[in-house]
Amino acid sequence: MTHTHHIVWDWNGTLLHDIDAVITATNASFAELGFAPITLETYRELYVVPVPKFYERLMGRLPTEEEWLVMDETFHRHYWAAAADSGLAEGARELLRDWQRDGLTQSLLSLAPHDRLVPLVRAHGIDGLFLRVDGRTGPSHTSKAGHLVRHLQALDTTGVTAARTVLIGDAVDDALAAAHVGARAVLYTGGSHSRRSLESAGVPVVDSLADAVLTARELAE
Repeated sequence: MTHTHHIVWDWNGTLLHDIDAVITATNASFAELGFAPITLETYRELYVVPVPKFYERLMGRLPTEEEWLVMDETFHRHYWAAAADSGLAEGARELLRDWQRDGLTQSLLSLAPHDRLVPLVRAHGIDGLFLRVDGRTGPSHTSKAGHLVRHLQALDTTGVTAARTVLIGDAVDDALAAAHVGARAVLYTGGSHSRRSLESAGVPVVDSLADAVLTARELAE
């Protein structure tokens, strides 16, 4: 069974329970341009990747290039200040260990900047549980599909294939990325999207990471 069942984990909003940090940073970026703060419920209902489209839903128009640069810089400055205090999602560490203990493989792919992601994963003491940890390189206003292509290509020599891979994430973009490479997806409601929004992706939606892993096992059979 080794290398035949593989999970690609998302980080923000999935393994890392950072939604409070995200809301704080989002509202800080809005305040820079004089916009009113939003609630968690509004965020989850409207969030979409690429992120400029999310701002378009909130502002009624796409931000200008200048506005985007201000909001993006402000968001990341506030987010990374708060993310250091964010913990792993409930049961995440044990689920990762159990999956590895069963002789199965897993990796981590995030749209968080690679140079920020790796030290944070290491600080939580779980970096050794993944075959590979990849964060975003390049612009921040991208979707995950292209990154997932490169991630799986990098894992090619380990025996991981898209057909036996399940991506666990918290965003519709995760499901779209999985479909793009021919993998499966399970979406978790503890992060950036409302259940209603996630269900629009047409893949299994769960309320806990334990259920996500259980569903991933079933999908990989």
